[in-house]
Amino acid sequence: MPQSDDHALQPWLPDLTYDDQSRVDDFITRASATATLRAYRSDWRLFCTWCDTRGYRALPATPAIVAAFLSELATTGSAFSSGRALSKASIGRRLAAIVFAHRAAELEPPTTQAGAAALDKVMRGIRNTKRGERPAKKRPADGDVLRDMMRTITGTTLQDYRDRALLSLGMMGAFRRSELVAIEVAHIAEDPRGLIIHIPVSKGDQEGRGQSVAILDGRRMEPVRHYRAWLEAAEITSGPVFRRLTPHGRVTAHAISPQTVALVVKARAAAAGYDPTLFAGHSLRAGFLTEAGRQGANLFKMKEQSRHKSLEMLSEYVRDQEAFWNHAGEGFA
Repeated sequence: MPQSDDHALQPWLPDLTYDDQSRVDDFITRASATATLRAYRSDWRLFCTWCDTRGYRALPATPAIVAAFLSELATTGSAFSSGRALSKASIGRRLAAIVFAHRAAELEPPTTQAGAAALDKVMRGIRNTKRGERPAKKRPADGDVLRDMMRTITGTTLQDYRDRALLSLGMMGAFRRSELVAIEVAHIAEDPRGLIIHIPVSKGDQEGRGQSVAILDGRRMEPVRHYRAWLEAAEITSGPVFRRLTPHGRVTAHAISPQTVALVVKARAAAAGYDPTLFAGHSLRAGFLTEAGRQGANLFKMKEQSRHKSLEMLSEYVRDQEAFWNHAGEGFA
C-alpha cells in the first residue's frame, strides 16, 4: 500500500487515478482538524516502529497487539516514545490514531474485532490505575502576564510589530494556534468598535460553516492598533496576516506555523521574567478565558468568544477564579 508522508494515514486505492486519489485524500484530510491529523500521523508512525521491532503486523493489528503496545506505554513507556509512562490522555490519543488509520484504510479497527473485549479491559485498567491524574497545564497569559510581555517589546523591527499584534490579537480573540496562523487579511472586517474576524474552518467547526470573532478595540491590550501597525510596517494588503520572516528580518509571503506561535509566546514570556517552560501557544487562548472568568464575564459570552462546543469545557476556568469568592472560611480565617 504505497504511502507518502503527507498521506501516512490514508488508504491508497489502486483502482483510482492519481488525480482522483488526491481528491479523496483531500476530503479525508478535511474530516479532521489539521493539528489532530498531525498528532495521529506521529502516533501511527510510533506504533508502526514498535510493531516492526517485535515482528508484529501494524495494519491490520489485532486487539492483543494494540493492548500490549498501550500497556507498555502505561508502565515503562517505550524506547520509541518518551521513555516514561504516558498519561491516560496520551494513551487514549494513540489508540484513537490506530483506530483512525484502520478506518482510513477501510479495515476493521482492533476495537471492534473479535477479542476487542480484552483491549477494552486493558484500557479500563489503565484509566483506573491513573485515576486522579491531573493533566499538566501550561500557564495562561492572562491580563497581567500579557501586559508584562507586551511591555518588553519596545523595538521597531518587523518582528517586534508582528509579535505585538500576534500576542494581543491571539489573546483577545481566544484563538487556537491553528486558527491564528490561518487568518488572512480578507477574513478581517473593520468595525467602529474593533474588528470582526471570520474563521472559515476550525477544530470546533469541522464542517466548515464558519465562525466569527469580535475583537474589542481596548486601551489595555490594544489589539486593533497593533494589528494595523503590523500590516502597515510589513506592507501587507492581502494573504496571510502573520508571516514568516527571513533570517535578515524581511517579510515573506508564507504564514507562520503553529509552532512559531508557541516559540513567540515562550520567548516573550522569558523576556518578561517568566519561566518559558510554563507557557505554550495555548497560553493565549487560556489567558483570555482565565481573565474573563476573573472579571466575572458571562459564561455564555465566554463560550461565544472561545467557540467551545459546551459550557462544561469552560467551567474549570470559572471554578478556578471563583474558588475564593464568598469562601466558607472567610469569617474566621
